[in-house]
Amino acid sequence: MIDRCYLEITDVCNLQCVFCPKTKRAPKTMSHQEFDTLTDRLKGQVRFLYFHLMGEPLLHPCLPQFIEEARAKGFIPVITTNGTLIGRMPLTGIYKVNISLHSFEGNGRIDPEKYISDIIGFSLKSDAITVLRLWNRGGHDSMNDNLINLIAKVYNQPWTEVKNGYKLAERVFIEYDDMFEWPDHDAPEDFGEELFCYGLRGQIGVLVDGTVVPCCLDHDGDMALGNLHEQPLETILKSDRARRIYDGFTSHKAVEPLCRRCGYAAKTKQYRK
Repeated sequence: MIDRCYLEITDVCNLQCVFCPKTKRAPKTMSHQEFDTLTDRLKGQVRFLYFHLMGEPLLHPCLPQFIEEARAKGFIPVITTNGTLIGRMPLTGIYKVNISLHSFEGNGRIDPEKYISDIIGFSLKSDAITVLRLWNRGGHDSMNDNLINLIAKVYNQPWTEVKNGYKLAERVFIEYDDMFEWPDHDAPEDFGEELFCYGLRGQIGVLVDGTVVPCCLDHDGDMALGNLHEQPLETILKSDRARRIYDGFTSHKAVEPLCRRCGYAAKTKQYRK
């Protein structure tokens, strides 16, 4: 069973974050029927269903129904959001919510006090694990201290140190990480062939049109392996391209040029098996 599938229910976003590579694909929002078909084809083969790849999932009007249906099919739902529409988030039925606080500084047009107040309000009421992400160290991080001070007005410090951050309260965490270069064929730097990644081993991505990709960072479907509307997942994962990618990483080699331009994989070489 694959641990995580990043299911992109929309590739439309309400922000223009400077750290985000965006997508050249046409704007599309998944229909209810398409969601039902794709989740049927993933059922029993994926544990955690992440409602995100590109786009902002809280823009989707059917998100509450999608979460209920995903749970009914045996998935564990996880949401990744920029947090600006947190009032639309269901308070139950979600295992974890990742909120990208680093979206704030990347836009510069959000009221920080209201933004943090709304997010904290959600974390106090929700049953979900809430992870407040500041994945911007070494980049757009000059507002981090201000955001932390606003959070500390409700969640009093000192906080308990945990891996990559702090535990603020039961089920509420802050997580830090460095900025990284998204994989891009136009990127000038090649991080080299010697690389390990959990793509196709621990995770897959499914774009809004049903295209299966090896990981959550293939934002334009450059490594398309097949389409779930046309083929079962087992067939797609046995394709020649998928097997080359998987076997390559087994030998710690990136066979795809895009993977050799992935700053995240290069940054996490210490997690190789």
